[in-house]
Amino acid sequence: MNKTTQRVTAAIFCLFIGGFGILHLLLPDRTFSPVENRNLAQFPTFSWSALKDGSYTADIETYLEDQFPFRDQWIGIKTGYEYLLGRREFNNVYLCGDTLISKVYDDSRAEKNLQYIAQLVEKTDIPVYLGLIPTAAEIWRDKLPEGAPSFDQIAYIESAKDTGAIYVDILGALGEHSDEAIYYRTDHHWTSLGAYYGYTALMDALGVEPEPLGEGETVSGDFLGTLYSTSGVHWIQPDTMERYISSEGITVEDVVGGETHGLYVDSFLSEKDKYSSFMGGNNPLYIVRNPNAATDKTLLVVRDSYSDSLAPFLTQYYSEIHLLDLRYYRTPVAAYAEGNNIDEIFVCYSVENFIRDADAVFLGQ
Repeated sequence: MNKTTQRVTAAIFCLFIGGFGILHLLLPDRTFSPVENRNLAQFPTFSWSALKDGSYTADIETYLEDQFPFRDQWIGIKTGYEYLLGRREFNNVYLCGDTLISKVYDDSRAEKNLQYIAQLVEKTDIPVYLGLIPTAAEIWRDKLPEGAPSFDQIAYIESAKDTGAIYVDILGALGEHSDEAIYYRTDHHWTSLGAYYGYTALMDALGVEPEPLGEGETVSGDFLGTLYSTSGVHWIQPDTMERYISSEGITVEDVVGGETHGLYVDSFLSEKDKYSSFMGGNNPLYIVRNPNAATDKTLLVVRDSYSDSLAPFLTQYYSEIHLLDLRYYRTPVAAYAEGNNIDEIFVCYSVENFIRDADAVFLGQ
């Protein structure tokens, strides 16, 4: 390479870097990335202590990464390039044809959290039902890239039968319908159809005939979920989102927020996080009431976000449902159940969330 070529190359490189530097100064900082579905780092506040311990420099680097001009587009380009090179795993998300599936890996809390279930059974006379929801990585294991490692959810769910809780066979219910759209293709949650089969599993455990599915209503045709955001795979077609249960006569009390709304919050349908249209999204404690339910029973669901789309089906049987998320409302479960006239306790988590939930300790307190 002669000197002229070297100089031209250096000049192009400097123009490229300088151009992006100027763009960074001219463009306003973004607070949120709708593609990644997360808040972006803002310019950090300077302090001598932060400079001394290195956190200020680290925060500057994070800020520059998050505010890099056209960041969303570059992420998509990078992911596409890696895909062409044969890569099929992106940020712990497997690309399986037209479907994104979250990788599930072991966690040191997995066995401890089952012990907390056993302790809950010992602490209360209220019947405890346990339903662990296998994720798409288990039910659709045949879709995973060849040789892709994934946590053995079947073995873990089988071991949960030894806790003394009444087993709810969600694994079997979903396995019987594995050829149906029971999980979203761009999100880690089950669909409303998958949630319905989870509901039938609980009714079977209770010895109750489940209500038929009924006619669904499509409320969104452009849902791009969490896996779309985290993977960088932005060429997947969006999901559709359905509802099957009418919200008429049903109220949802946000206990911590002090508000009451309906079974669905439609304003989320115009936002990126459309899954939060079920119940209003992640929340410490909801109390759902249906005066027209088949019974006057009260159910406590100790849960993760999978129960947001499950709860509408449960309102057909229970007149009152307490949806308790221990990640945000840390309280001993047995004491809560005893103090709120709970008839039945349903511990319902996805395996992926349950095996790493540090707040499951409150199940045993």
